[in-house]
Amino acid sequence: MSQSGNSEFEASGTPTTRAGRATAFTLRLADLSMAERRASLIELVSRTTLDVMSAVLPGLLETVSAEQTFKDMGLDSLAAVELHDRLAAELGAELPIGIAFDYPTPAALADYLLTEALGLGERRTAEVTAAVGSDEPIAIVGMACRYPGGVATPEELWELITEGRETVTGFPADRGWDLDRLFDDDPDAGNTTYARVGHFLHDAAEFDAAFFGISPREAVAMDPQQRLILETCWEAVERAGINPQTLHQSQTGVFIGAEPQDYGPRLHQAPPDVEGYLVTGAAPSVVAGRVAYTLGLEGPAVTVDTACSASLVAIHLACQSLRTGESPLVLAGGVTVMSAPGTYTAFSRQRVIAADGRCKAFSADADGTGFSEGVGVLVLERLSDAVAAGHRVLGVIRGSAVNQDGASNGLTAPNGPSQERVIRQALANAGVPGAEVDAVEAHGTGTALGDPIEAHALLATYGRDRDPAAPLWLGSVKSNIGHTQAAAGVAGVIKMVLAMRHGLLPQTLHVSAPTTHVDWEQGQVRLLEQAQEWPQPDGRPRRAGVSSFGVSGTNAHVIVEQAPEPQPDAPGDAPVVSGVVPWVVSGRGEEALRAQASRLADHLEARPEVPVEGVGLSLVRARAAFEDRAVVVGADREELLNGLHALAAGESDPGVVSGTASGRREAVLVFPGQGAQWAGMGVELA
Repeated sequence: MSQSGNSEFEASGTPTTRAGRATAFTLRLADLSMAERRASLIELVSRTTLDVMSAVLPGLLETVSAEQTFKDMGLDSLAAVELHDRLAAELGAELPIGIAFDYPTPAALADYLLTEALGLGERRTAEVTAAVGSDEPIAIVGMACRYPGGVATPEELWELITEGRETVTGFPADRGWDLDRLFDDDPDAGNTTYARVGHFLHDAAEFDAAFFGISPREAVAMDPQQRLILETCWEAVERAGINPQTLHQSQTGVFIGAEPQDYGPRLHQAPPDVEGYLVTGAAPSVVAGRVAYTLGLEGPAVTVDTACSASLVAIHLACQSLRTGESPLVLAGGVTVMSAPGTYTAFSRQRVIAADGRCKAFSADADGTGFSEGVGVLVLERLSDAVAAGHRVLGVIRGSAVNQDGASNGLTAPNGPSQERVIRQALANAGVPGAEVDAVEAHGTGTALGDPIEAHALLATYGRDRDPAAPLWLGSVKSNIGHTQAAAGVAGVIKMVLAMRHGLLPQTLHVSAPTTHVDWEQGQVRLLEQAQEWPQPDGRPRRAGVSSFGVSGTNAHVIVEQAPEPQPDAPGDAPVVSGVVPWVVSGRGEEALRAQASRLADHLEARPEVPVEGVGLSLVRARAAFEDRAVVVGADREELLNGLHALAAGESDPGVVSGTASGRREAVLVFPGQGAQWAGMGVELA
């Protein structure tokens, strides 16, 4: 008698596949025990693999072991697709296109076929538990970024995305790349690339070294990633309403995702004028360390390199540091600048790059990724601390998780089950069910194999047991700005925070039609082929997941939540001003002072709703005071803006007072009080 232990048998005892089409092979399984079924499936997979390999590479493989990985057998992407097609036909089942990568041995693949594809065994779901302290929400109180297309702020990134723009350009001409020899239409030509376009920070060489007290020689020796992360961290702190100078000697932490990018010569070939600086200038470890040193931060400073998942892993580690009390405030994010063209030449050999530079995420015509550059930084603190400090909360990180593919089908191959596990763990840490997550900002690089594997993981974790009227919406910012590598995950977080605030899920570009390698009917997951309004759910905040999967095999998933409604100001919290209002502006050098005045004027003219009193308070509390200073005073917005414009143009104005602070404290009046006087009394007041 058959020992099926399965409820998905028909009354006759004949097994049916989830696709509902029995074949000669599945009919033979009816009279077998569970162990016999598994053995039959292992034999089927092994035999089919041998047939495929014999057709593709005759003589390479003579036998197949159930525990040997397909990679070790020599199975490449094309052979994996052929294996998929033959098994799907033999079993009459719809199978994910990447099954040989998700289940890297015949035994593992047979177990999947038995339990998932055919529904003849007990499904196993990885058991997850919430991490200690993971119930403390983490507030995002500041964001700053630089991305291709001239994007210098989160607001400009949101504009670019919602306007449906992309950032593909030709290669930069100021990096010393031999562009004449770099291109070759032959994808097998060594040390060349067949791509002629990408997404770049064309102003990556610009850096205000003097602002950070760095000499010109040291600045030349610094990897542009160090320069950009310094500037962006400073901006992020100020945008959080915090004076960066007040963080000196604090336990503030720094977690930055970055990869080595071959900047400058090798250490033993360094020119004499930069030889002493190149050790620190080119070291990835110094990317985070440079920020801590410059700002005087004494918490953990860690550069994270897990490749494409680096910035999201950095954010996960930052949240852990906050929850354990290791840091009261953290800067977290990632940066990528391709100083050399090695990324293009190396990945061209693997056929990973889209020739037109466009990431066609989850599209039927996906043909590779478009590599990109960028930097993004978040300022994070515990939600309770942010509220107590009066910091504006932009969004909340509810939970996160990181894991590894382990012994998968190849070091760099994506692995669906691992992606499922990291999503389930993040949801457990967040304490929310998958059905209460509205959207996912996907890794979505636009590769024909990786995207379907990711989509199937999302269908398994978010798409099942979900109301058809409330599907999970799926998108990828890489369709706009390309794959920014170590800065990709943080770009996704910034996008989703802004999407929540605006109640809009932007369109994912370059989708001719959803990929046919995904059975979208398996669950309620829908691709954002058009922008969608994001309505406020009943009784809960908007929520989104953000995914990043590294070529290192390290995966990360973060649950981002809409910021709580701000509490009304207590009496006396808001500044009450009658008469003139002062706006204090400062910079390092007269040119910087003028530039600050110009930027402030442009910012406020675009935001007439911002109260002049609040501006004055923020300029005093949340901005560093440098040597060159000016105070603009006025009775109303028009007078204050006129003063800013005059200051920016270097013109005199009755409402502007400017000068240079010497740093010396001299007494302007000494009043020693009643009684005897003597020489030197009151000198301690000076």
